[in-house]
Amino acid sequence: MKLAFILAYKNLVGSGLRTWLNVSVLSFAFVLIIFYNGMIDGWNEQARRDGIAWEYGGGHLLNGDYDPYDPFTLQDGHDTLQTNENKGLIPVLMRQASIYPEGRMMSVILKGIDPGQTTLKLPTQLLAERSADLPVIIGKRMAEATNLEVGDEVLIRWRDKDGTYDAGRATVVDVFDTNVPAVDNGQMWISIHQLWQMTGLQNHATLYISETARNSMEVEGWEFKSQRELLQDLSDIIEMKKVSGSIMYLLLLAIALLAIFDTQVLSIFRRQREIGTYIALGMTRLRVVWLFTIEGSMYSLLATAVGCIYGIPLFIYMATAGIGMPTASQNSGVIVAARIFPVYGAGLILGTMALVVVSATIVSFLPARKISTMNPVDALKGKIQ
Repeated sequence: MKLAFILAYKNLVGSGLRTWLNVSVLSFAFVLIIFYNGMIDGWNEQARRDGIAWEYGGGHLLNGDYDPYDPFTLQDGHDTLQTNENKGLIPVLMRQASIYPEGRMMSVILKGIDPGQTTLKLPTQLLAERSADLPVIIGKRMAEATNLEVGDEVLIRWRDKDGTYDAGRATVVDVFDTNVPAVDNGQMWISIHQLWQMTGLQNHATLYISETARNSMEVEGWEFKSQRELLQDLSDIIEMKKVSGSIMYLLLLAIALLAIFDTQVLSIFRRQREIGTYIALGMTRLRVVWLFTIEGSMYSLLATAVGCIYGIPLFIYMATAGIGMPTASQNSGVIVAARIFPVYGAGLILGTMALVVVSATIVSFLPARKISTMNPVDALKGKIQ
């Protein structure tokens, strides 16, 4: 075994530029696979963490008549919670409304929430201040769309439980910065106690946010969604991105493996006398096949070493400084942070190393099988089989 590795290493070094070209391409594919998957995993972790902190909490208990994907259900999708299990649940009432910033009309979702809640990172404690008749908080995207700042007033119109229109002047008491568009775009947050008075829907809620993570909760007329279910759409997007990205780096890996395959075929063709000599000296055909297979697989070992030389500093820098994301991606409706910090786990690195080494070994073995059918006499003469 030791002799096989020594011979394989000397043959690779003796090949010169051809060896290092193969190693360079394979090492680039190795680094690219880790970089891309690390970035996707970092995005996934940040998005999940932000989604739970800003929107999902420990899970949602939805009114049976409310569909998050159908805005027309907001009108009737609310009720009081007829159960003793409302402990640890934060009520949220959602109503359609219209605002008129700078003479324009914009449709918004008016969301009432308990100002004393601490489960979500929303600065709802500011809604308890009585410096304004109708205090509201909005996100940075909403502020940009409406040109509203802290202290600005805007006319807002809503309908009560009987469908009667009413209006008032809301005062923006805070503009919060979040990566979660679902609590920002087209949203205005208000104290639920004020919203109950404004609409006459006392103790009604569209959904409840659980303060602690739960797997299930059974309440008649309500449907519970756990964190996992609420994050399923995000998980599907992440998986789709991984699949689409894998096409790119697998093509690059295939090019590198094809180069190794061609090199092995050429090497076996040109070194027939050497192969015949090995067999004539008593080395079995299986050991000669093993020798050439090791020689090909050593491309992957060298590529891994070279990739670590320039990949490790790159990964450390990216994990520390992060990767800046364009503004357009943050307005896509998906949770995307301004900077994504890649996550390079041991499983990802070891799995990628195994993929590269195993692939290179298989590709090296395929042309080396021809050695088992060679006639040693013809091989010594350098005849093509």
